[in-house]
Amino acid sequence: MRLSSYFLPVLKENPSEAQIVSHRLMLRAGMVRQNAAGIYSWLPLGHRVLKKIEQIVREEQDNAGAQEMLMPTIQSAELWQKSGRYEDYGKEMLRITDRHERPLLYGPTNEEMLTDIVANEWKSYRDLPKILYHIQWKFRDEVRPRFGVMRGREFLMKDAYSFDLDQAAARRSYNRMFVAYLRTYARMGLKAIPMQADTGPIGGDLSHEFIVLAETGESGVFCDKALIERDVLGEGVDYNADLQPIVDSWTSPYAATDEKHDTARFDALPQERQVAARGIEVGHIFYFGTKYSKPMGAVVSGPGGEQITLEMGSYGIGVSRLVGAIIEASHDDNGIIWPMSVAPFHVGLINLKVGDADCDKASDDLYGKLKAAGLDVLLDDRDERAGAKFATMDLIGLPWQVTVGPRGLKSGVVEIKNRKTGEKEELSVEAALNKLSAAKV
Repeated sequence: MRLSSYFLPVLKENPSEAQIVSHRLMLRAGMVRQNAAGIYSWLPLGHRVLKKIEQIVREEQDNAGAQEMLMPTIQSAELWQKSGRYEDYGKEMLRITDRHERPLLYGPTNEEMLTDIVANEWKSYRDLPKILYHIQWKFRDEVRPRFGVMRGREFLMKDAYSFDLDQAAARRSYNRMFVAYLRTYARMGLKAIPMQADTGPIGGDLSHEFIVLAETGESGVFCDKALIERDVLGEGVDYNADLQPIVDSWTSPYAATDEKHDTARFDALPQERQVAARGIEVGHIFYFGTKYSKPMGAVVSGPGGEQITLEMGSYGIGVSRLVGAIIEASHDDNGIIWPMSVAPFHVGLINLKVGDADCDKASDDLYGKLKAAGLDVLLDDRDERAGAKFATMDLIGLPWQVTVGPRGLKSGVVEIKNRKTGEKEELSVEAALNKLSAAKV
């Protein structure tokens, strides 16, 4: 993509309405624009990041054996009345009526809708187990939306739902999602710590929030320092194996949100291992048994003809919230620092002297070669001063910057900068291409 034709409305000054780093940088980098309180349009740069995060989430759900589907944003109030949650959910639910005065709602979550589908389709124990998921926009009418996409009213969410015949099988499904979440965050360069959490309006008695530690986090969290220092889960997870040991290794050390905090257990830790901090919730998983399947009639026939009420769990990841969380965890005074896996472009290619025949030719040639190597490239071909080009690239946070200038071309080199470390080096075009291609892997 050539920056001269790209829609990237960057801002030089910090917006007054932005209270935290991610909101400020997303506005300045031209990623989003607010349409109403807590409701945002995703501009091209932000949308690219959103889609890359969504794809990682999708791939890890698929790897864990979950099956993707898509449910509508608008739901019938009748389903929620049947489950008993319609009145309990509170004012966060946006309630509407259609032209026939039928009560509808803009879905904040999908337990009722999917349980209703399952109740009508599955009749035998042979249909189980299954985990179904979708990635869809949700709406919760927050009383005070703030912090940009970190606490908006409309947000993109992955929600998955497991259906099993008994508690033991349901726990295996829970463990699958637990491990899939660890893998998902690791691929995004995030250390997300699973913590015992309150189940809230979803219900149930087993729940973990995945928390990224950050000073601007909304939640107070408490954990054993060992969880922060341990390595993230590697690749090659066998989801057909017993995953309980992996889950136990992450849940045995103390970690809890403020709602579930046990002061006595925390104080029993050696003082040097006690971490009391703020955190950002980037995922929440629940096991709630028959809370929804029982009132909604999700029952199948067992091997002996007995009627079995399905055991359920639900598993949410805030896809749009993750954009803000990654920025909170990875930035400096100059702007965003994107991990390679979710960066809108892998390389920012800067033509220092647009209009110079040699610079234009070398930039265009390298642009084509980088794209042919499978790299996403943003070519700054604007007729702008060098300082403005460098500032823009630092602000939008692409992992690598490559500068093509008259002085370097005379020596047969281009300059490469690692955005995260700030390290610069001069390399031949071929060596630069090889290094950047290797970095993409």
